[in-house]
Amino acid sequence: MKKHSQRAFSPRQGWHGKRALLIAGIIAAVFAALFLACFINHQAHLRSESGLLTPPGIMVDMGGGQMHVYTEGSGGETLVFLSGGGTCAPVLDFKFLYSLLSGEYRIAVVEKFGYGYSGDSGGRSRDIDTILGDTRSALLAAGVEGPYVLCPHSMSGLEALRWAQKYPGEISAIVGLDMAVPEAYGEMPIHMPALYLGQFAVRAGIPRLLPGIAEGDAVRFGTLTQAEKETYRALFYRRTASPDMLAEAEVVKDNARAVAAGGVPRVSMLLFVSDGSGGTGFSTDVWRGFQRDYLAGVENGRIVELDCPHYVHDHEYRRISAEIRNFIRSLPQ
Repeated sequence: MKKHSQRAFSPRQGWHGKRALLIAGIIAAVFAALFLACFINHQAHLRSESGLLTPPGIMVDMGGGQMHVYTEGSGGETLVFLSGGGTCAPVLDFKFLYSLLSGEYRIAVVEKFGYGYSGDSGGRSRDIDTILGDTRSALLAAGVEGPYVLCPHSMSGLEALRWAQKYPGEISAIVGLDMAVPEAYGEMPIHMPALYLGQFAVRAGIPRLLPGIAEGDAVRFGTLTQAEKETYRALFYRRTASPDMLAEAEVVKDNARAVAAGGVPRVSMLLFVSDGSGGTGFSTDVWRGFQRDYLAGVENGRIVELDCPHYVHDHEYRRISAEIRNFIRSLPQ
């Protein structure tokens, strides 16, 4: 009779298995405790920082949410600054540049839903025409009438171009602050899972454990006071990866296609272009190539290439302000 070999059960093996489960449970408990402590710390900081967040401009009711519009200065031209995607504190981010211009022009900074001091949209569509409609309505509600010189950064280039396509009579010119043109989004990868993971990390307060992460270009360069830097950091922890920002990212390629289909608007343009570093995801030659190709279809257009990162207005604000003055003075009256 053939004997079947059987491996005898060892009590030691059972103990090893239980010990592995015990260790795994302890590790999981430690991580859960650390996560909870991080979240509680984050919530405590949000409460303590709320006193820093008094809007310096006008909060306008948009029927379901509020948007913040900041103005200063006066003059014959109105410059409207539109922030790039994911910029947590537009009013402070643009401050170095518009403070050099507000002695001669009227300045308006529109903070979209989910940005800066503005509230959330409550799930409002982030298609390009809705975003543009919100901006136009917010400006009028704040008493800021056109015509406008639009000054968009990055993703807001799409909104500025759409504005000039649909309402050309409202636009005197476009001053692109390293603005994105539609063709760039055809080759730009959008990693939504990574963005949602980042949103989860922000809500948990994990960025507070990473020294320097809130030190954006607006904090590290330029002329913000210490109090303004503290406000910028408070807005960073509160507004980074907001639901509206991620909703914009989800539809940005569709928005770019809609703007591309509308053609190149007949409006004067001055485009300041970075070296592509600091947020575009493209090499210098490729990034500048997008701008050059687009400007080739503009009748009255000029490009100024700057040897600095993507947030050009935080680095070359003195040169940009001088170039803007010369450009506006050259516009047909």
